[in-house]
Order: sequence, then structure tokens, then C-alpha cells
Amino acid sequence: MGASGLRVSEICLGAGSFGEPGWGADAEESRRIFDVYFDAGGRFVDVANTYAGGQSERLVGAFARGRRDELVIATKYTAITRPGDVNAWGNHRKSLRQALSASLERLQTDYVDILWVHAWDGITPPEEIMRALDDEVRAGRVLYIGVSNAPAWLIARANTMAELRGWASFIGLQVEYSLVTRTCEHELLPMSRHMGLRMVA
Repeated sequence: MGASGLRVSEICLGAGSFGEPGWGADAEESRRIFDVYFDAGGRFVDVANTYAGGQSERLVGAFARGRRDELVIATKYTAITRPGDVNAWGNHRKSLRQALSASLERLQTDYVDILWVHAWDGITPPEEIMRALDDEVRAGRVLYIGVSNAPAWLIARANTMAELRGWASFIGLQVEYSLVTRTCEHELLPMSRHMGLRMVA
């Protein structure tokens, strides 16, 4: 996975629709999907703290029981978790701390393999983001970090700063699976190749 020794399945199971009956999959169908993926050798599962109001993480945590060490579980933070609370969203340290603690509880684990910055809030300085993420890596609650929905210049600046200061660096970049978007965001793919970031659709 990027400039790291972490190994992941070539196909990642996106669990964003888990726990969303009518739009996605209810708990029973989600379990079937997860088991088919796992039985076929898949070990890389991606979710986020706000998917299905946290239900996606709860289901992944339940499905991972007894096989957690075999799985690479990735989740995200940034999106709003408490409407009306200005500190319950964003990239800043307080938002990260609260969101990660809640994710670990829902996933029934004491660490996540990859924590993605879900989107850049346009406010928090990259220095604060990278230092706060590095603190979580050093604390053992996060093993690796990644980023999605952010401009190439910000990712390049953040990773370069982290490397120079000996902090954890992004190992992956998550982008929308769309040929149109990939063409429009032509800076992201060359940047990820140059900086050793693994792209996850």
C-alpha cells in the first residue's frame, strides 16, 4: 500500500452502503456481501464514520469479530457528526479525536489500519492535520493514514512537511471512481505516482 510495507487485497470492499436498507443493504444482506468477499480472499474493507449514521462501522465491526487480525480495516473522519456543533466536523485535532474514538467503539477494535482524511475542510492548516494524525499513529490507534477529496497541492505539501519532520505520511489517496473526474483532476494521479501514494477508487 503505497510507500509502506502494508499489503492489501487488489479489490477493496467499500462498505458505505452497509446498513442502508432501500438505498443499500440491510444487515443480513451486508453480512452476505462481506462473507462472499472474505471467502474469496478479500481482506481490505473501507468504511467511514458517518456512513448510514455509523451503522456501517457497527456492521463491519460485528462481521470482523474473530478475524480482525486478518483484515485491513480503513475508516474516515471529517464529516459532521453532531448538527449544530461547529467542532463536530472538520480536519482539526478535536474533530479527529472525537470521531476516531467513536469509530473504534463502533468497529469494536482498539486500532484502525488506515484512517482517511475524508475531505479537506479548507480551514485547518496542514501542519495541524499531519501532527494530529501522527499523534494517533504514535498512540497506536491508527497504523497508517490516507486522504481523499483534497487538492493535489495540499496533499503534496502535507506529505512533504510530514516527511521533513519525521511524522507519519499519507500512504494512499482515495478518488472518485469516474473517468470524467479522473480526467478533470489530472493533477492527482501524477502526484500520487510521483509521491508513492497508492490510489484507491
